[in-house]
Amino acid sequence: MIDKKFVAYNEFGNSREYYPLVKKTDYFSKHVNGLISNFFNNSASQFASFFTKETNLSTSELEELKKIIDGELQKKQK
Repeated sequence: MIDKKFVAYNEFGNSREYYPLVKKTDYFSKHVNGLISNFFNNSASQFASFFTKETNLSTSELEELKKIIDGELQKKQK
């Protein structure tokens, strides 16, 4: 992780204090996009379809996803 510049550390005697160099959301986004690219032919819709069908989401979780998608659609239409 240090070599990849994701974390760094400060030395205090014989111990090290590690701290992040990238935001959690940036790190997560990079890996999800890599997953979409490598396993879903770079298709976010194929990923979303697989995710919603194969993860046994509850009705309330699906409704929440629908709200998120609807909100993003409204932003793009402006």
